[in-house]
Amino acid sequence: MKVLLSWLREFADGIQGSADTLSEVLDELGLTVESMTVTGAMPDGLVLAKVVDLRPHPNADRMQLVDIDDGSGRVLQVCCGAFNMQTGDLIPFARVGTVMPNGLVIKRRRIRGEESAGMCCSEAEIGMGNDTSGILVLNQKVVDKAKVGMPLGEALGMQLDVLWDLEVGANRPDAMCVMGIARDMAAKLGVKFQPPEWPELSHTDIDTVYGSGSDSAVDGSDSASTSCASVEILDPTLCGRFSVRQLRNVTVCESPRWLADRLIALGMRTVNNIVDISNYVMLELGQPSHAFDLDRLPSSRLRVRRAKQGERLVTLDGVERVLFEGDGVIADEEDRVVSIAGVMGGASTEISDSTSNVLLEMAWWDPPSISRTAKRMNLSSEAATRFRRGTDWGENVERSFRRFVSLLAESVCGSSTASVGGNSFSLGTGSVTVEAWGCVPRRTPLCVRTSKVNQLLGTSLQTCEIANYLRSIGFVASTMSENGTVDVVIPTWRWDTSTETDICEEVARLHGYEKIIRTVPSSGVVGCLTSYQKARRLVREVLLGAGCDEIQPIPFVSPGSLSAAGLPLADAVTLTNPVDRNEPLLRTSMLPSTLKVVAYNQRHLNGDVRLFEVGHVYLKPQAGQLLPDEREYLCVALSGEEAPEAVAVLDLLSKALSLPRCSLHQPTHAHTHEHRRAHQLGHEHRHACTHKHKPQLHGLHPTRSAEVIVASQVCGHVGEISPDVLKAYGIAGRVAWLELDIGKILQHLKERNFRGGQRYKAVSKYPVSEVDLSFVTPDNVAASEVEKAIWSAVSDGALATQVDLLDVYRGSALPENARSLTYRLRFQAQNRTLTDAEIAKSRQACIDNVDKTLNVKLRS
Repeated sequence: MKVLLSWLREFADGIQGSADTLSEVLDELGLTVESMTVTGAMPDGLVLAKVVDLRPHPNADRMQLVDIDDGSGRVLQVCCGAFNMQTGDLIPFARVGTVMPNGLVIKRRRIRGEESAGMCCSEAEIGMGNDTSGILVLNQKVVDKAKVGMPLGEALGMQLDVLWDLEVGANRPDAMCVMGIARDMAAKLGVKFQPPEWPELSHTDIDTVYGSGSDSAVDGSDSASTSCASVEILDPTLCGRFSVRQLRNVTVCESPRWLADRLIALGMRTVNNIVDISNYVMLELGQPSHAFDLDRLPSSRLRVRRAKQGERLVTLDGVERVLFEGDGVIADEEDRVVSIAGVMGGASTEISDSTSNVLLEMAWWDPPSISRTAKRMNLSSEAATRFRRGTDWGENVERSFRRFVSLLAESVCGSSTASVGGNSFSLGTGSVTVEAWGCVPRRTPLCVRTSKVNQLLGTSLQTCEIANYLRSIGFVASTMSENGTVDVVIPTWRWDTSTETDICEEVARLHGYEKIIRTVPSSGVVGCLTSYQKARRLVREVLLGAGCDEIQPIPFVSPGSLSAAGLPLADAVTLTNPVDRNEPLLRTSMLPSTLKVVAYNQRHLNGDVRLFEVGHVYLKPQAGQLLPDEREYLCVALSGEEAPEAVAVLDLLSKALSLPRCSLHQPTHAHTHEHRRAHQLGHEHRHACTHKHKPQLHGLHPTRSAEVIVASQVCGHVGEISPDVLKAYGIAGRVAWLELDIGKILQHLKERNFRGGQRYKAVSKYPVSEVDLSFVTPDNVAASEVEKAIWSAVSDGALATQVDLLDVYRGSALPENARSLTYRLRFQAQNRTLTDAEIAKSRQACIDNVDKTLNVKLRS
């Protein structure tokens, strides 16, 4: 937000002091000064000059010779490349020796054989605008009694001023205008804040119509209103207040120079008096407005509603925009959209040079609604910036109307007083203002405790001091000395303020942060990591210890990447405003983004890599959800490795986290899209199945991959990437893969009060006995099921301390569809040497439990 010191003083003339001092005041108020510029100062040697003669340059077609009278008593010849001047024009002229604002030193020189003794200047070259197309002609811009040779600043009536560029936080909607900043500075400096008074409208000229959503009664509407515009709010949650006024017999012309200069200083471009005054009032009072060409609106009737899906509108910037259901719009009598509410108007009712009748609109829009529309369309405007933060729905609307009318009268009639019903400029016939009301925020008195303020700020303020601070910025504050509280009514221009803490922030700004002694707050609560955070940190440590490097790819993917990875597009969430239009989808798996990293390393001859990522995947919202179903996942990719290596990494994680009942399972039914979705949603795994063919998990090898089961739920997949997928990504060799729903897994640990991994016990000093057991196992019985049965016997009293799968054998000596699984069991006690009888008993208990549980026999 840019602001001029002279403009601030129109609202509080007591704002005095040096530019540096006032900059410090702004910083203390939380309005950080990004830059400060002293304006109105012209370089020495820059004077008002007169064009005496023009003639072609004899040696250059694109230049001419200009004879200049600079007031020195002699005519100077200058070579100039601009051709927009005429004899007798007054122009800015830089004499020899002048140092221009950009650092250029004007010297006497010869150009194509002709002498040039100075420089005729454009608007941009002297810092008065951005126009570089020609020399600035000042015939109508100089002050009375200006003479040739007079310093340019004096000839233009320019005065020194200070321009600040301020950083205004999103929680300060009131500071998005000159009046709001002046109010704060006046309060901080202890001077009187007094906004200028502009002519009041006669009460009989106002017709107020309350729309749906208001609890006020109809006030003074009569048949006269039919000769004026009519407004209707169909969605009171979108628009809290909608006001329009007719301006007839208007002349569209250039704005007064002083007004245009202020707009340019604040970074706005000038268009015509109607548009410029709208921008001026917005910058000055914070109330955006929009002007419609009244003759292009059927019956001057406007309707405020939500857009219908697919409606279109060509906006003022010439772009056709497709509207979504929920966008706020203004429609005409025929229900055609003529403006995007609070963001940008439509080209169909744009003000042009031929406009003679104007319908001026000012409104208060629901900030979240405007914010959603502006962000979705990626359409930023000065009006949208203010509406999304919250404007004033109170008396500032009437003040802004009066200010607009006074400025328009000055630009059209040369006077600040408009004639109602006159021939040159009028406010329309019948009712001057038509207004409809919807839902506006309710402001009930807020009880602020003095003790709470002092507790939060570390101060010892009195109740009356707090009340005075708040009154100085327009809050209504009533003190209750007996119980040390202040009843505060929040003004309509502070939409952001709603809690006791917000009030404390206002008090702190006005009291001065620099006056608050810095202290370190004491607390009996010691910060610590949650169980979930500890477990996630342990996961990273384990994987780093396994030689893996962490990666952090972006979560956006293209449809082609998902398809190449064998993942269904139906699950993907599509972004309406993607960072890259080629990657409009959120990833449903970490597979595509990780494979890109593997392929990148291979292309750059970096060899095999071991990678992992802890990040998020996104699925479409479930029933009742507004946002995508976002889940935290872990993936591990081991290029050049086979499936057992990924299983080994899973074993490391399982042991470190003490995962409950962790096992692998290769489903024997068709792994459809619905089945995968059920797994990701956490539905309990079902073992029963009638299909007998092996499915392919999405993107994984059909026979070298399996589901990871933790606590009877499918929590991920492990194995190898499908060769077809690797080929699609240009990856050579094999890639072992592990993907886990880490959020679901760590939630189990959180429920069990995870304390950082395994609980260790002392190493036994007594001898170890190892026994090998071979079981003839059908192919449909997983090795993990046999191992689980052995451990089940251990829990019932067997003395085994370790069980490892030692060998898998297939041969003609075994039955068809069966193989031999050999396990090595380690028996050991903590307090004694085991006897042969104890070892034999434990061995037999393990054999019997496998037979009983799985009907699997010991190989003879």
